[in-house]
Amino acid sequence: MMNFKAGALRPAQDAACPETLAAANDLVRRTLAQHGLWSEPGGAQIPAAQIPAIPTQPALAELMRGLVARTGQPAGPGRAPRQVEIVEGAVFRSESHAGRAGSRAYRHYVPASANGGDSEGVAGIVLMLHGCTQTPEDFAIGTRMNALAEAHRLVILYPEQSRGANAQTCWNWFSTGDQRRDRGEPEILAGLTRTAMAEHGVPPERVFVAGLSAGAAMAVILGETYPDVFAAVGAHSGLPFGAARDVPSAFAAMAGNLQHASTAPTPARVVPTIAFHGTADRTVHPGNGDEIARRAVAAPGAQAVETQETGTQGGRGFRRTLGCDAAGRILSEHWVIDGLGHAWSGGSDAGSYADP
Repeated sequence: MMNFKAGALRPAQDAACPETLAAANDLVRRTLAQHGLWSEPGGAQIPAAQIPAIPTQPALAELMRGLVARTGQPAGPGRAPRQVEIVEGAVFRSESHAGRAGSRAYRHYVPASANGGDSEGVAGIVLMLHGCTQTPEDFAIGTRMNALAEAHRLVILYPEQSRGANAQTCWNWFSTGDQRRDRGEPEILAGLTRTAMAEHGVPPERVFVAGLSAGAAMAVILGETYPDVFAAVGAHSGLPFGAARDVPSAFAAMAGNLQHASTAPTPARVVPTIAFHGTADRTVHPGNGDEIARRAVAAPGAQAVETQETGTQGGRGFRRTLGCDAAGRILSEHWVIDGLGHAWSGGSDAGSYADP
């Protein structure tokens, strides 16, 4: 999901992009109807066809603020947020990083399996970027990532988006100022990762970034802007690089209109990417996962050769497509999961946006 910085919308833009705004309006109407957020004074739900059109971008902005706030899942239905369980010997530090573009707080998990004693040290670092309305702690619980950290001696970094930067704690993947190297959120996130690399003595070939939804879109941006920092990218229910340039085009991309992504410059360097997307995702269209996988093999000289398999696991069918170069090195791995919505596949339902 996404939201936007205060002041990002100007009424004068309305006439400049009627087709994009119409697509965004349609997405909002369908989404609000799906969640039952339109009702008459008596309480009866209004059919989607009778929902009034949204006349201006400011009105669209106000509606989406309410939508994200009311459809967020802070800890699963009817549950208070759970505490993150910490294995004896592990540490889950609260830290902050300040860069040229600003600062962000983050949680820093060092597993017991790599924390002194008879351990073999840290095997790698994973930067984990949460989705809208989520917190680092909620994301850690829902993705079960700390348990994987223990199994594989991984340090996990969970940055926290500032409400001052985005009212619904979405990473600003749709802002052109946050899609470039040494600018905006990419500069901050790469900077805090480099700090952890220096502390734990981990080289770039063992540093990775992954995210969900808005976090996945930002993970993709980091892969393209900092290929010297991140060796591979994981994108779950996310959007491709260059999918949007502003708020209206972001809504359009979420609905499956990827005209901006198709015109984004070809990446200069291949960063291996794994993408997951559910066929039942009504928040970010599955076509976005297709485009993420396509760009992962689009760099000059990639010469991708695809292989595909299908199967069933955990009660859901899947299609898995590998894109390899001529030497057999995997460049992209794309999972399409039957019946999965906008949720982390194989996650814990103790967290938000997670599907066990």
